[in-house]
Amino acid sequence: MSTPQDELVILETGDVQQLSHLLLPIQPDDHVQGPEGARLTLVEYGDYQCPPCGTLFVTMLELHEKLTQDVRIVYRHYPLSGSHPLAQLAAEAAEAASAQGKFWEMHELLFRHQEGLVEKSLEEYAEKLALDMNRFRKDLKDRAFESRVREDFKRGVANGVYGTPGLFVNGVRHNGDMSADSIMGRIQSE
Repeated sequence: MSTPQDELVILETGDVQQLSHLLLPIQPDDHVQGPEGARLTLVEYGDYQCPPCGTLFVTMLELHEKLTQDVRIVYRHYPLSGSHPLAQLAAEAAEAASAQGKFWEMHELLFRHQEGLVEKSLEEYAEKLALDMNRFRKDLKDRAFESRVREDFKRGVANGVYGTPGLFVNGVRHNGDMSADSIMGRIQSE
C-alpha cells in the first residue's frame, strides 16, 4: 500500500519499486555534518548496537572522505531496545556528549566500539573526549536526554522506518546495498 509520500518506479529489470520520501526535513536539533548546499544529503536513522549500522558508519566515513564538501550527513537516533538493550543508553551518552559540543566524536567512538556500550565504557569514552565527567554522569543518571532520543525515534516511525539502518539519500529511502558504490550510484543516476 503506498502513501502520499511514496511513488512507484519501474526499474530496468521491469520490477516495480516503491520509493518512500523523507517526510521530516532536516530539523534545527538534528546532528548535521557538511554544508547545507551539498550535492548528497544522507539522513540515517541508526542504532549504536546494530551491526549493519556499524557497517554503514564506515561507508559514511568513506563517502565523507571521497566527497568532502559535496556530502551532508544527518544522524537521528533509532535505538531498537528490544533487540539491542544497550542502544538507548548509548544514544543518551551521545546526546550528553553533544551537550558538551562533542556529538560527532562520541558518535564515532560508539560505532568503533559497538561491543563496549555498557555504562562504564561510555564513561571511559567521555573521559577520552575530556568531557565534564560530573555533568556527563549526572546526565546519564538523570536520563536527561531520554526524551530527545525518543523524539528522533518518533520521527523515524513517522518516516516509515521500522528497522536499522534507515537511510534516506537526497530525501528518498535507500533500500538494499549500503555500500559507498551503491549510494554513489543513486546520486549519479539522478
